Amino acid sequence: QINGTLDPSLMEAENTGVEIIEVSQDGKGKFKTISDAVKHVKIGNTKRVVIKIGPGEYREKVKVERFKSFVTFYGTDPKNRPTITFAGTAAEYGTVDSATLIVESDYFVAKNIIVSNSAPRPNGKKKGEQAVALRISGDKAAFYDCKFTGFQDTVCDDKGKHFFKDCYIEGTVDFIFGAARSLYLNTELHVLSGDNEAMIVAHARKNPSEEGGYSFVHCPVTGTGGHAVLGRVWFEAARAIYSYCTISDVIKPEGWSDNNKPQAQKTIYFAEYMNTGPGASLAKRAPFAKKLTAVEATTFISLEYIDAGKWLLPPPKL
Repeated sequence: QINGTLDPSLMEAENTGVEIIEVSQDGKGKFKTISDAVKHVKIGNTKRVVIKIGPGEYREKVKVERFKSFVTFYGTDPKNRPTITFAGTAAEYGTVDSATLIVESDYFVAKNIIVSNSAPRPNGKKKGEQAVALRISGDKAAFYDCKFTGFQDTVCDDKGKHFFKDCYIEGTVDFIFGAARSLYLNTELHVLSGDNEAMIVAHARKNPSEEGGYSFVHCPVTGTGGHAVLGRVWFEAARAIYSYCTISDVIKPEGWSDNNKPQAQKTIYFAEYMNTGPGASLAKRAPFAKKLTAVEATTFISLEYIDAGKWLLPPPKL
């Protein structure tokens, strides 16, 4: 039985038994597509539904609607994870709706899933080339051992509280963006080379009273080329914190960008704590980047940053 510190609705969902829906390309599951499995979940769902997904490439655009809470996507074989892929672009769908996987419901969990946007790499010559792999807009979502691939705008970490653990995210420009309050733990952030400049984070907190902010803890920052920054100003109070991360020399010495908005330097919160590696040197950091004390860092390196005690559970054991 799940204990009493959790949100009551989550406790009820986890304690009423699990519905398992199998998706398999070989016809052995109940459905052959993930979209059909999601359609099967009832609007107003109140119990945990695990959609077990067999290996293979699923070429589909998948949306988990607002009122389909407590859904888990579970790749059955960790050594051969299923890939959900689609080539939606901002020109065709608008940026946030270009995502291959859109989750708008609460208490979503994913384990052993690869999500990719297969649209071509933007060359900056025409508008609307951004192409999102994942958009997570529901509250209290967790991703374990997942991989997200794309170029510009790979992960739209939109709103709500989220947890990413042991994941891999790659991209070029703003490849994690949005206004959510999220904790990324042991998740590799891989900057693809080949562009003149790259930015990992574009955070969308509009003012310092909003709770949004991305905290990266023990996250390797990988890549080569010395052309990237950890984050840039998107909205005036953008917030991103890197702690205990190993940072390669893909990151430029200044580390951060105010995106030619010097007025935002007063309201942004770009911070670092106890990082290591050639890209972690604070010697030439932008003057607006904060070097946190142990006390200041405490908030951001704890699971309580995302109120985990009320909702965060390990992935189901099937």
